[in-house]
Amino acid sequence: MIREDIKAAQITAMKSGDTQTRDTTRLIISAIKNRDIEARTGKAVADDDALVVEVLQKMVKQRRESIEMFEKGGRAELAANEAAEVVVIERFLPAQLSDAETTALIEAIKAELGATGVKDMGRVMATLKERHASALDMSKASGLVKAALA
Repeated sequence: MIREDIKAAQITAMKSGDTQTRDTTRLIISAIKNRDIEARTGKAVADDDALVVEVLQKMVKQRRESIEMFEKGGRAELAANEAAEVVVIERFLPAQLSDAETTALIEAIKAELGATGVKDMGRVMATLKERHASALDMSKASGLVKAALA
């Protein structure tokens, strides 16, 4: 499970003195614990790895947005720190599907649902997320779905 991989990486980082990995894994574990607390009040998540992947993807997205803002603000050192965190976080994410593979999945779902236009985008996105959320960057997938349905 991804959760155990993160904890093992944290222990290894502490023993080896890798401060970047140690600090980033602490952030990851904290974010996962916060998500666990949120999940107690809502519906139970069937798959723990799906919950962890969701948290990791959100963290990567936040850091990419921060990198963009720091670069616009001329804060290269902060952007570099965020980029280093992204590298550590992405180590724990499952391999992402390529654009070609994503497009093939979209076409299959589009045919299955009988989607013909942009008005069907919500149904296609919901099905895509339900089946392949852990292996896709949903923001990229959104653009590909829109292009496929246009």
